[in-house]
Amino acid sequence: MKRTKEQELAWLRTVAGELATTTLKQLEDTLPWYGEMPPGRRSAVGLVAQNGISSFISWYDDPKSTPWIASDVFGAAPRELLRSISLQQTLQLIRVVVEVVEDRVKADNASLREAILLYSREIAFASADVYARAAEARGLWDARLEALVVDSILTGESDDELQSRIAALGWHGHGEACVLVGTSTPSVDVDQIRRTARHLGADVLIGVQGKRLVLVIGRAEPEHSSTALPSDAPEEPLSFLEIAKQLEFGFGEGQLVLGHPVDSLVDASKSARAALAGVAVARAWRNAPRPVLADDLLPERALAGDGMARRTLIERIYEPLQMHSPELLTTLWCYLDNGRSLEATARELFVHPNTVRYRLKRVSEVIGWDATGAREALILQSALIVGSIAAGNTRGRNADSPRP
Repeated sequence: MKRTKEQELAWLRTVAGELATTTLKQLEDTLPWYGEMPPGRRSAVGLVAQNGISSFISWYDDPKSTPWIASDVFGAAPRELLRSISLQQTLQLIRVVVEVVEDRVKADNASLREAILLYSREIAFASADVYARAAEARGLWDARLEALVVDSILTGESDDELQSRIAALGWHGHGEACVLVGTSTPSVDVDQIRRTARHLGADVLIGVQGKRLVLVIGRAEPEHSSTALPSDAPEEPLSFLEIAKQLEFGFGEGQLVLGHPVDSLVDASKSARAALAGVAVARAWRNAPRPVLADDLLPERALAGDGMARRTLIERIYEPLQMHSPELLTTLWCYLDNGRSLEATARELFVHPNTVRYRLKRVSEVIGWDATGAREALILQSALIVGSIAAGNTRGRNADSPRP
């Protein structure tokens, strides 16, 4: 006997508890991921299923005057539920609920079955909308957090929360890191930059600050065997300079400077300071490559008043030569003062030119720079100048100090 809509509503309210119980049992029998959940989350998923049934009854009563919304179903569940189950799992949950209700009312009239199908379709779209909004909010939050982390690295304002912020961004890099600074384009394709970096075996943090684009680059070598890189990632790790060359497309015209590598992302502020100082003076090197290493701009940076550049020149060139052999230091001075002439240097030192060649080779082995190249000769001569000035100042302070 055909029932009226009021009778159907009364019957649905009567069997709502039974439908909820059957649904929970069906979830446990058909969805493995539901049974593997902790009790608290399993209870939350069950609550969503019960709310779905209750919301359907309210909607079936009068869809126009009491329109349901997605929050009717998901509102009672904890916010963590969206993070613990995927959209696919949510759709599986909806399917189970619909199948249980359909099976219970299959012997009744067609209008109720059509209402169930319409409701299931609408709530599936609403579920997708909930997840899309959550993903959009997460994306906006990640972008703000990433900008905050990059700004902290540039300003050197590292604090105890920097590590947790980096972890919250899903940073896959570990070990060495460095900073690449250049000009930004009107529309920076950050997604393409990330994809390219990932295929190069690297991870990047991206910061756009007006006309400046900053990339913090780290190696994305897996720490555990369960973490896999893309199949086309290089077997041998590329140098940061090689990675920077591959990421050049993301920058606009102008100077592009790569800071020196540091041991970890937390120390990246040192690399950032070097890169920013290099960008400020890179135009002074007429034929500077793109990208250019900040360490290759040490003379220009030192002339511009960069204290880090002066310390680098002293610590990496002047002091190692002075400690290793004053003879090498003297030979380098003479060679550079004589316009890189072997014969003139040999005459001044009263040695054979081959001896000068040997000593210059030893200089290159000790500090890593070759004095026979024009650009590297400029770097070495700058190091000798700032080193001798610093040594003279130190001796002057020691002479002025009162003796005991």
